[in-house]
Amino acid sequence: MTFLSSFLLCGCVLLMDGPVYSQDEPDVDCDNAQTQQDMNFCADKDYQAADAELNAQWKLTKKALAAWDSDLSDDLKGAEKALLASQRAWITYRDAQCELEGFSMRGGTAEPLMVSSCLATLTKQRTEELKRLAADMGN
Repeated sequence: MTFLSSFLLCGCVLLMDGPVYSQDEPDVDCDNAQTQQDMNFCADKDYQAADAELNAQWKLTKKALAAWDSDLSDDLKGAEKALLASQRAWITYRDAQCELEGFSMRGGTAEPLMVSSCLATLTKQRTEELKRLAADMGN
C-alpha cells in the first residue's frame, strides 16, 4: 500500500469516528447550554422559531393589507404590493446586517452564534412591526 493510500485510509477512519452534529439533537438543554456547539445549536433553534412566527404573522398582515386594498378604488390600492416590496428589502437588509455582525467572530466557532442571534433578534423585531401594521390596518 502506498503512503498516500494509507494516509487517505487513516483520514477516512478518523472522520468516521468524529462527533455527529445534527439539527435534531434532542438532548441539548438550551436553558443551560455549555459548549459552543450547543450554544450555536440553540441560537439557530431560536432563530428557526422566530422565523416560523414571522411567517405566520406575514400571512395575517398580508391578508389585512389585501382587505385594506379591497376597500379602496383602483387608483388608491397598493398596500399589499408595498408590503411585499418592504419585506423583500427587509430580508436583504437582515441577511447583510447579520453577516456583518458575524465578522466580529469571523472564522471562529462563535460566528454561527453571532449570526443566528442577530437573525433571531431582527426577525422578532420584524414580527412586531408586522403585527403593528396589521393592527393599524384594522385587523
